[in-house]
Amino acid sequence: MSLNEICRSIKKYNNFLITAHTSPEGDALGSQLGFYNLIKKLGKQATIISDDQLPVGYDFLPGIKHIHCLGKVSKYIKFDCLVVLDCADLKRTGRVYELNLNHKPVLNIDHHISNKIFGDVNWVDAHASSCSEMIYELSKRLRLAMDKDTALVLYTGIMTDTGSFRYSNTSSSTFKTVAELLKFGVNVARTYSYAYENIPQQEVKLLLKFLSNIKFFGQGRIATFRIDSELPRVKMLSIDLADHILSFGRAIKGVEVVVLFKNNSGLKSEVRVNLRSQGKVNVNKIAAFFGGGGHKTAAGCTIPGGVLVVRRKIIAKICQELK
Repeated sequence: MSLNEICRSIKKYNNFLITAHTSPEGDALGSQLGFYNLIKKLGKQATIISDDQLPVGYDFLPGIKHIHCLGKVSKYIKFDCLVVLDCADLKRTGRVYELNLNHKPVLNIDHHISNKIFGDVNWVDAHASSCSEMIYELSKRLRLAMDKDTALVLYTGIMTDTGSFRYSNTSSSTFKTVAELLKFGVNVARTYSYAYENIPQQEVKLLLKFLSNIKFFGQGRIATFRIDSELPRVKMLSIDLADHILSFGRAIKGVEVVVLFKNNSGLKSEVRVNLRSQGKVNVNKIAAFFGGGGHKTAAGCTIPGGVLVVRRKIIAKICQELK
C-alpha cells in the first residue's frame, strides 16, 4: 500500500487517535506533532496519546502539550481511525493499541525495515531517514501549506534520527527536505542545543560512571555499556543518557558495534538492549533474532534474563556476524 492510500484514508475519516512507540524520542515526537498539525489544517479532530511519560528536553517543541500520557486520559476516547507512527510493531505502542476496542481502521506510517505491516493501510518506506521526513512528504501530497511550528517539529525528528545528519540513513532527499524546512525559520544551532547539549551538571558524574563500565569484545570491535536502572538515581534522571552513551561508543576508533544493556524498569529478569552499528554489521538482523527490530545501523530488543546472561547471548550473535 502507498502514500496515495494514506491520503485517501485521511480524507475519509474525521477523528484520529495518533500514537507512536513507547519511550518516544525526537522522531516519534516530531512525526506525531507534525501529523497532528496536518490533521488540524484539514479541519478534522485528533488526539495524541503516549503510553510513556514524555522525555525531558523536548519542551521546546511547539504543541508538545498536545501529547497526553495514557494514564491521564479516558480509556474510552472517541475516534474513527488509529494512526501509528514510527513504530514497527503495533504492540510497541504499549497499551495504546488496546484503546481500539471497536477495531477502527489502523494507518501504519513508518520507516523501519523491520515493520510488520500491521495496519489496514500501510505506508512503510525503509529508505526514508525518519518518520518525520515521511510526514513532510505527506504534507506535500495533501498540498498543505507548511508553517514554522510544523517545520520545527519535523526538522527535530529528522535531525535526531539521522544523528545530526551523520548516519547512513541520511540521503539527498533528506537534505532536500531539510532545505525546505529551514525556509520557515528553524534555528539550527538552538534546536541542536536543546536536543543534545542538555545534560544537567548533577548528572554528569552518573554519566561518567556508566561510561567507565565499558567493556570490549571481539578484538575490540564491540563496545558494551551497562545501565543499572534499579539505581534510585537512574529513576530520577531528568534526561535519558542512553543517546549520549551510544554516541560515545560510536566515536571509539575500531569499534564497529556498540551495545547498551539496561535492566527494564528495574526488573532483573528482563533486559533492554540497544544496538548501534557503523554499517558493516546489520544490527536489525541481530535484534530481530531476539524478537526486536529497527534499522541496519540502529536497532533494539528486550530479552528475558539477567544482564550477564543476555550480554553473552548478544555478543555471541554479533561475533557470528563479524566473521
